[in-house]
Amino acid sequence: MLAISDLHVAYGQSEVLHGLNVSVAPNEIVAIMGRNGMGKTTLMKSLMGILPTKSGSVKMDGAELSALPSFARVAKGLAYVPQGRMIFSTMTVKENIETGLVVSGGSEVPDDIYELFPVLLEMKGRRGGNLSGGQQQQLAIARALATKPKVLLLDEPTEGIQPSIIKDMARTLKRIRDERGLSIVVSEQVLSFALDIADRVLVIENGEIVRDDPRELVDAAQVSKFLSV
Repeated sequence: MLAISDLHVAYGQSEVLHGLNVSVAPNEIVAIMGRNGMGKTTLMKSLMGILPTKSGSVKMDGAELSALPSFARVAKGLAYVPQGRMIFSTMTVKENIETGLVVSGGSEVPDDIYELFPVLLEMKGRRGGNLSGGQQQQLAIARALATKPKVLLLDEPTEGIQPSIIKDMARTLKRIRDERGLSIVVSEQVLSFALDIADRVLVIENGEIVRDDPRELVDAAQVSKFLSV
């Protein structure tokens, strides 16, 4: 569903990703783990076309994306929940989700989105900026789902969110995968969350993938070494 081949990404003269190769199967949840500054957000932004690719290939469902602008990638079925959520704080919950409908041509928020996130139905008339961090994260995911994606990218979704909400988020993400049949790529630093949701866990270190293990073979102690500062 998503094939990243020999991806090189740089900020000016400084290369951050050094020839990444990652494949994501249909309906698979992949967690990419690593400390801050190792390239997780750079990877997410380059997949979305926010950062230009120096060289390499990004294919989704067989279609090459690397030359396309961000909005065209969304239209092809790639959705992105950025680090820090980036919701529109002065717009209502309903209006935030509606911005995702532009791609699919819809005008009404589908009921199944509110079924996934009942709290958003209760608060649909409230401004996004007045929601808690966990509620804003749900809103950001709902907005991304409104674009009807094939692949959902989540950058550090547990950041700044309390543990009880993280458990709920893990359940919801697995439900989204099961009900909608999409692939999910999560960049993450919380190992317990990654092991809770992911079919495969990758570790990125200095812009390279250094581990790629199915969940049942993940050595938590080894992965934790890469996450400790």
